[in-house]
Amino acid sequence: MLVPTLVILAAAICLLLPPGFAVTLAAYYVTTIAYSFSLKRRALVDVFTLAGLYTVRVIGGAVALGVTISMWLLAFSMFLFICLAMLKRYAELVDAARRGLQAAGGRGYAVGDEAVIAALGIASGFCSVLVFSLYAAQPYVARLYATPALLWLICPLLLYWLARMWLLARRGHMHDDPIVFTIRDRISCGVIACCGLVVSLSAMVELAIPIVGM
Repeated sequence: MLVPTLVILAAAICLLLPPGFAVTLAAYYVTTIAYSFSLKRRALVDVFTLAGLYTVRVIGGAVALGVTISMWLLAFSMFLFICLAMLKRYAELVDAARRGLQAAGGRGYAVGDEAVIAALGIASGFCSVLVFSLYAAQPYVARLYATPALLWLICPLLLYWLARMWLLARRGHMHDDPIVFTIRDRISCGVIACCGLVVSLSAMVELAIPIVGM
């Protein structure tokens, strides 16, 4: 009874938001249903679908607020969410291996796939940091922040956080949902807080940091 009630409530809320949000929500709903009944059992398709669903949430927020979304943000989000989706599958495979199983239940992966999943996930995570660094180097970013050079401090923070997440997953200490783990992990919360502080400082504090262009 709760499912149709929430669907009707969501449809009613859509009437108060821009029309594009209803389209985004419908696409998200259909894709989620397809994922739950079929796509989650297909190797690699499942992780790309998960990453796409998280990115659609970002798009939905932009549409609801009536703001133009940056392609840099979409690229960063997609690579980061692919990394986290791969991390989720990797943690499941590590757990399955520790329990003596040959595959993760209900998924299209065998225990021997950990190395490939880890390589794809780590590469995606580092690509997200690369996208952010390229964004920070764009000339128009200088008009958006008082000290845009400070944004570069986020790169080592993200690299540390991603590397630590994968290291913990390899040791079998990762929750099967990396986002839940991040919320509960004090070090992860500290990294997020530091990133927020860096963004705030770069936006509000003007410092003379000489940067030589290539």
